Amino acid sequence: MFSARSATTIARAGVRGYAAAAAKSVKPPVALFGVDGTYASALYTASAKTNSLEPTDKALKALQATLQKDPKLANILASPTLKAEDKKAVISEVLKVTGQDKTVKNLLEVLAENNRLGLVGGIIEKYNVLMGAHRGEVETTITSAVELDTKTKNRLEAAISKSSFVGQGQKLKIVNKVDPSILGGLVVEVGDRTIDLSISSKMSKLNKLLTDAL
Repeated sequence: MFSARSATTIARAGVRGYAAAAAKSVKPPVALFGVDGTYASALYTASAKTNSLEPTDKALKALQATLQKDPKLANILASPTLKAEDKKAVISEVLKVTGQDKTVKNLLEVLAENNRLGLVGGIIEKYNVLMGAHRGEVETTITSAVELDTKTKNRLEAAISKSSFVGQGQKLKIVNKVDPSILGGLVVEVGDRTIDLSISSKMSKLNKLLTDAL
């Protein structure tokens, strides 16, 4: 969770507008850990205080899509050797994608000053977690060997929504990840719970049984 002390640290980094908003206590809906979690919490706090959670979320999603399409940009951001003028140029280009969102601009400037622009991807993911919690969403990751069709996704969503994993008033958000190494079946992750129904898992258990029996 982003603390008042962390806000003071960012304030000393020289971005007064961002720090002033973040320093005012608005508790993020869930506690996050790691450096990217600290920045994401600070960003959430600043956005909440300026009533711009949704615009910031939209700007970050646009940036995330750009980073996924352009790996070179992600590599440039992660480079520890960027000169000050290069950082300004990169931020200027990134802001064209984010629509000049002021809170995101301030975040990027803080990251640039601390030579941590490479954390942007992780910060976006952590901010997504915070926004999901803010909206009362329960994110479910379903890993399959191939992309699931819409009908299958809808059936899984209906089944999981009726389970004890999803509380009353919560919304289910399904993310389908493809991992051919599981061979078949599904791996369902709801919150901190994992249900492994993959073929690879079953084969591993069978191999263990056979090994133990010999």
